[in-house]
Amino acid sequence: MKDIFLLDMDETLLDFKRTERENFFATLQKFGVKADERIFERFHEINDGLWKALERGETNREKLVVTRFEILFAEINVTGVDIAALSAAFFANYTEICHPFAGAAEFVKTLSERGRVYIVTNGAGFIQKRHIADAGFAPYLRGAFISEEIGFNKPDLRFAQAVEAGVEGYARERAVWIGDSLTSDCACAKKAGIDFILYAPHGAPKGYCGAVAKNYSEVLAILGHLNT
Repeated sequence: MKDIFLLDMDETLLDFKRTERENFFATLQKFGVKADERIFERFHEINDGLWKALERGETNREKLVVTRFEILFAEINVTGVDIAALSAAFFANYTEICHPFAGAAEFVKTLSERGRVYIVTNGAGFIQKRHIADAGFAPYLRGAFISEEIGFNKPDLRFAQAVEAGVEGYARERAVWIGDSLTSDCACAKKAGIDFILYAPHGAPKGYCGAVAKNYSEVLAILGHLNT
């Protein structure tokens, strides 16, 4: 019986790229830096690459938040900007922007009627907690495991161990992890020894052979199969 649901948040429940884009243009405009879609897409690539480096333990959060702008501005020849101040503003602005995917809150509510729901996310505590509240997830959650507060990032085994220790009555056969990232969520679920469902609206990447859902209804259907 699957009744412990571990949910990733960004790009699983929240449209993070939309939030990132909105924040990016607003912050750069505030600091007098001109940007277009091409520049934003390059920032997104840099940021994504650095977060994957963070997952591998090759950088830390303090460096990441500044380095992403240092790399971008060097590439597009932007000078004379206080990158530390811009980075801090960009980071803080995330608390003001939240775009849950259509049906996300209802999905979390439905899961809460079938068992206990927990958020499992890499990110800053004050940002993720604000997003949980703003997206309407809070009433349906039993808790949230946030990498900054735990001290380890997904897919570190110690993140999985913190989840296992923090869920009362935890049993691996009762738990299922749901997320969009193979390098973060899938890898962490594998280390935890539990079932995983890839949330991939555009389809699974080549070579992935596990459970995959393109929408929340498909997630619920897969959970139904797991319980038969």
